Amino acid sequence: MPMPQRVTIVEVGPRDGLQNEAARIPTDVKVRFIDLLSAAGLPVIEATSFVHPRAVPQLADADEVYPAIARAPGVRYPVLVPTTRGLERALTAGATEIALVIGATDEFNRANLNRTVEEALADAASVIAGAKAQSLRVRGYISVAFGCPYAGDVAPATTARIAARLVDLGCDEISLGDTIGAATPGDVHRVLDAVLPRVAVDRVGLHAHDTRGQALANVYAALERGASIIDSSAGGLGGCPFAGPGAVGNLATEDLVYFLDGLGIGHGVDLDGVMKASAFIGSHLGHGLRSPTFLAGGRPRTRPVPGTEHGSGV
Repeated sequence: MPMPQRVTIVEVGPRDGLQNEAARIPTDVKVRFIDLLSAAGLPVIEATSFVHPRAVPQLADADEVYPAIARAPGVRYPVLVPTTRGLERALTAGATEIALVIGATDEFNRANLNRTVEEALADAASVIAGAKAQSLRVRGYISVAFGCPYAGDVAPATTARIAARLVDLGCDEISLGDTIGAATPGDVHRVLDAVLPRVAVDRVGLHAHDTRGQALANVYAALERGASIIDSSAGGLGGCPFAGPGAVGNLATEDLVYFLDGLGIGHGVDLDGVMKASAFIGSHLGHGLRSPTFLAGGRPRTRPVPGTEHGSGV
């Protein structure tokens, strides 16, 4: 299958990135971060989460953040909604798209939700039905789609079954989450071998974590199969607490943009604009950012003279 000519980048930094930060990020800083990402041309920005404030204190101000962002024309701003109560809050705040998460294993769902997979799917059915009744778009994440910190390897058929169930329940697209950064390109192909006969490729995305340095290789594998929805996080913000100490977490948006540019695949995102947003939020975190492209200053400002690429700098 030919690679897509254009990719939709789903920016998850304001939600998946900030939810694990130790520092308290003021509401106005979060709003400004989202607005800078909008200005950079991101077509989809996951703005916040309407999970219970006790569960994710860093996003306890979702009711204030979401109404305050400057929504750019044509940009989607999904919010994570775990329960019907969260859906009510999201609707009150003005949300027009939601996302929800199902773990691929009973063990992961029990640890996070005190639910089995089937119980979590039943809860999701209620949330999706409520969202569809209000004409909301729904995005479904499958966590630990490639490997689980509790159960180990996850059979591709298991991930495919959950993906198909979520689509049957009403999800408009499915994001396959490599939550602990366990996948390799071979794993991506094996999972897509199982998923794509059951879910159309234009509804399947990849949420890659770079724990083991495989994220861009995994993106390439997904592109080879025709997938055109890729999640990333400005500056490489975020990470999974189950992936072990020092795990680097989400694929950085800067790295993804640079990578896609090199492949000649369109996306509509301005690299300098993303780096501006990353620099802004980075100044409020108390630690550096992880994106190699950000740390390198973006694109090279000059190109080497032909024939001197391997000169004294090597």
